[in-house]
Amino acid sequence: MAQIKVNSTKTVEVLRSPSRRAIGLFSVYLRWYLRRHFHALRVANAGRIPPQAEPLILFGNHASWWDPLTAMLVAQSVLPEREHYAPMDATALEHYRIFKPMGFFPVDNNSARGAAQLLRAGSQVLARPGAALWITPESQFQDVRQRPIVFKPGLGALMTRMGRLTCVPVAIEYVFWNERLPEILVNIGEPLEIADGAMEDSRTWTNLLSYAMAATLDELAMLAMERDPASFATVLDGSSGIGGIYELWKRLTCAVTGRPYHHEHGSLHER
Repeated sequence: MAQIKVNSTKTVEVLRSPSRRAIGLFSVYLRWYLRRHFHALRVANAGRIPPQAEPLILFGNHASWWDPLTAMLVAQSVLPEREHYAPMDATALEHYRIFKPMGFFPVDNNSARGAAQLLRAGSQVLARPGAALWITPESQFQDVRQRPIVFKPGLGALMTRMGRLTCVPVAIEYVFWNERLPEILVNIGEPLEIADGAMEDSRTWTNLLSYAMAATLDELAMLAMERDPASFATVLDGSSGIGGIYELWKRLTCAVTGRPYHHEHGSLHER
């Protein structure tokens, strides 16, 4: 964030717009990277996001280290016309400096200063037409099965400063289906259309958001147990097959004998 001096003693931090060039270049690498580690990235119920919602907050669970990378590709897929912003722990953002020009802003999760940073930067994001704020209110890794879901109060406090706004829960889970590599499954929950954020206190909003997150995760769990890719839109196809020397040998023998090679394990049951 840039700083502008408004008088001799006070500076105001101004949030910079995400660099489209930086995002475009990183997305090429990101798609290659996720394809190496996952079989597919799949999104369910993307149509639930109101396309013209302003201001827009997307809040998610925090299941793993992969969440920011997953959210970046989901954002580009379901809301390509928006500018996307997200808080990141200040220490982590300093370590992964590559994210700084891509809409991530620092928040100190280990002090009261972090709440003020979120309120200040979040208010700037939500005041920008066409912007979307992504946030993980758990602020630390939590298992997707944990109940109740406990959110930090920062997002609820931010909501009390707003008028009309839309909050959409986004659930993420990483599961193994039929292939060697796992699936990234994402479920978009029912949007919360809020007429006036000031009409409730931050605790009420925090509790409401945690209930909505639990319902969205429960819905995703049912979709995951069904193991049906048709319930999702596939955003990214990744690696499949068993890999290594054995797969190379199978490919060669199939090529020599003229037999078709089925690289996906799931396809064996469809023959």
